[in-house]
Amino acid sequence: MHLGGPNGEISASLRYLSQRYSMPTDAAKALLTDIGTEELAHMEIVGTIVRQLAKCATDEEIENSPFGAYFMNHGRGAYPANADGTPFNALSFAVTADPIGDLVEDLAAEQKARVVYDNILKVSDDPDVNDVVKFLRQREIVHFQRFGELLDQIQNRKLPKIYCGK
Repeated sequence: MHLGGPNGEISASLRYLSQRYSMPTDAAKALLTDIGTEELAHMEIVGTIVRQLAKCATDEEIENSPFGAYFMNHGRGAYPANADGTPFNALSFAVTADPIGDLVEDLAAEQKARVVYDNILKVSDDPDVNDVVKFLRQREIVHFQRFGELLDQIQNRKLPKIYCGK
């Protein structure tokens, strides 16, 4: 499940919503807020897919599936865990207060999320699931592009000093 691991939707959302505070411009803060909020919506989408796929499965089908252990602990719910069952924790991402360092991590995170969706598409034979996964994969590409543009702006332009009220 693509909710809780280091490349999952929870990590992405919390990463961007936390990093936004140390971005040097209002436009940069807005971009991280927008993408972080969109990642929350992706959590809803992934959770809905998991629920829809699991709700009508028999106990025997679940027990004999690769997710048998997951379902023994979490039933048919969408629990924030990595594909191997490791639960989400905030150690999955960093906030450095350095805009360049944070944006480079964000670029890598979006690429890793895209790879996860590529891997899901390799093993899924459900056209309804695949359509949604293709949409999510495309959004990861767009996020990567926006973070790249922002990184370029920060690296190549003089930005105003942050006013501290003194």
